[in-house]
Formats: sequence, structure tokens, C-alpha cells
Amino acid sequence: MAVALLGALAASRAEAAETLRIGYQKSSTLIALLKTNGELEKALAPLDIKVSWHEFSSGLPLLEAINIGSIDVGADVADTVPVFAQAAGAKLAYVAEEAASPSAQAILVSTASPIKSLAELKGRKIAVTKGAGSHYLLLSALAKAGLTFKDITPAYLPPADGRTAFVSNNVDAWVAWD
Repeated sequence: MAVALLGALAASRAEAAETLRIGYQKSSTLIALLKTNGELEKALAPLDIKVSWHEFSSGLPLLEAINIGSIDVGADVADTVPVFAQAAGAKLAYVAEEAASPSAQAILVSTASPIKSLAELKGRKIAVTKGAGSHYLLLSALAKAGLTFKDITPAYLPPADGRTAFVSNNVDAWVAWD
């Protein structure tokens, strides 16, 4: 299905360029398989369209790249990322959707942390990727605990920097995805 969908999209823009630029995140199983097995390249070869793959650390920069024309298609962005991007004025078109995977995100605290409940996040410094699905998870978790975003100190960090801050104990919690 993904090959047919991307093939149709590529065919519609074949006159505009000879290369289909695809943005993806390492977490996208479907795109990783498609990239690894070369099926898309095989399907587009008769149309004389090449494929270039561009890895992004998270969904927001991927959608920014689509919005400014650096890539043509993006895959595997969390549910809220397009909402935040469109709220900022990005012109996006959705071509497919994948089933949600809510267990792929979590709010992490150190095993040595005194934090044992969502309510105990109050007053804490929390690493989160701005505009990502993890950002929405944090907002939802705070609301569930009767807290607001003003009750914490967010540390807006991309995933790798969030991990570094977490393992070095520079933040009290880290909201991340698998």
C-alpha cells in the first residue's frame, strides 16, 4: 500500500523533479522496511524517478522541511506534530495514517527519583521535544494530575539532547518515545 501511495504521489510530480525526497524518522518501521528492501526505488524506476532518503530526529523538523520544500514527502510523525505545524501556518496534506501506538511514549524518571506520581512533577524540570507527540503526552498527564504547564519548568530539547540531560540528571524527568 505504501509503495502504491508513494508511487502515485511521485507520478503526479514526475515532471517537477527526477528525485523524490522522502523524510523519515528512525522510529518508522514501515519506512525502514521500505527503505531497506528497495521496493519503492524498483517501483519508481520505470518512471525514471530516483528516491533520496533524509533522516530526521523528530517530526517537527521533518514537517518544517516539507513546508519549505526541502523534502517532498514525510513519514511517521506523531499525532500532534502536524497539528502544531499547521497552527504555525504550515501547508500540509495528509495522504495516509498509521494506527496509534500510545505505549511507545512515556514520562521517564530515574529509578533513584523521589517522583512516584504525576502530581509530583509539580515544580520539576522536564525535558520534552517541543511540538512532538511527547509534548502532548506531557500536557495530558499534567491535566490528569490537576496541573498545568505553568506548574513545571519545560526544557525544550530534541530527543538526543533530552536523553543526555536525563542521564546526567540535569532534568527531573524526560518525556520520550521509543
